[in-house]
Amino acid sequence: DPQQTELATASKRKLRRFIVIDEVVDKLYGSKVREYFEQNNVQHKILALPTTEETKSMDLVLNILHEVQSFSLDRRTEPIIAIGGGVCLDIVGLAASLYRRRTPYIRVPTTLLSYVDASVGAKNGVNFLQCKNKLGGYTPPVASFLDRSFIQSIPRRHISNGLGEILKMALMKHKGLFYLLKNHGKYLLDTKFQSCNSFAHHGDAALQTTRIAIETMLEELAPNLWEDDLDRLVDFGHLISPELEMRVLPSLMHGEAVNVDMAFMTYVAHARGLLAAEDKEQILKCMRGLELPVWHSGCSWALIQTALRERLKHSGGQLRMPLPTGLGVADIFNDTSEETLKRAYELWVKD
Repeated sequence: DPQQTELATASKRKLRRFIVIDEVVDKLYGSKVREYFEQNNVQHKILALPTTEETKSMDLVLNILHEVQSFSLDRRTEPIIAIGGGVCLDIVGLAASLYRRRTPYIRVPTTLLSYVDASVGAKNGVNFLQCKNKLGGYTPPVASFLDRSFIQSIPRRHISNGLGEILKMALMKHKGLFYLLKNHGKYLLDTKFQSCNSFAHHGDAALQTTRIAIETMLEELAPNLWEDDLDRLVDFGHLISPELEMRVLPSLMHGEAVNVDMAFMTYVAHARGLLAAEDKEQILKCMRGLELPVWHSGCSWALIQTALRERLKHSGGQLRMPLPTGLGVADIFNDTSEETLKRAYELWVKD
């Protein structure tokens, strides 16, 4: 808004910003971030923190809020800026929502997973009593700034981790996205989602893939931002994975745990007669091509039963199980029998 810009720049008060940055990102980009604020004459405080699943707690939120209070932030005109992966964005979002009841914040994702997932939507939260995101709320950011150049510095496994969430959207909603991943997965891993003109035969696969993933995610989230409707296709891969991820920390990253869940649910869809054998094999082949795990020893039958009991508790007494019914098409089911689940599990383990 030009009028708001004029008011901000005309103000005699110096611009001030409080920035929370993941400590690994700070080592890589901290000097550039500081230089940016200095060159633009912005008074700033940069708080570098270890933001991992193991540190994703209320203690870290309170740590941030102590620093925010010392900085004397104006909650109306000075948004907090979060620069980091999904954990960082979640923690800062919760801190901002608590400070003075609601302080605006901006998300700057630096991993592929946070670029296509945490940057979109309203949710924030922290882990509590060894349960993933048990404490949190729904406070959308005032903006998300997406810059794929951050992704070039993350390890290959982290790229693969993000591809798990992109594949989720492909399997649920977009056959074209599935074939983009199937045909260009290795190239996207090799080039770390950077747009390379020298590989014209791939087109701009990085731009197409991320754009479709975000657009399909927004299509699902925007009409149901506060989850009033519990039937959500975006829950695919998130029925078993929260329990699995917390149980085996730190051996599985979020997108990897989601993919293990999706692989099992692909077998469930096949066992129910919803998914043809050739489609099941195509999905598993694509997962392997994206260097994602399709099974984990920690995902026992007992863990699956526990996870599904938790699901029933928190989804109105129904499983609301999203399952693929083809490539890029899906539906939600409440009538999957334990016998079908066990048969799918046994075939999955055997394969």
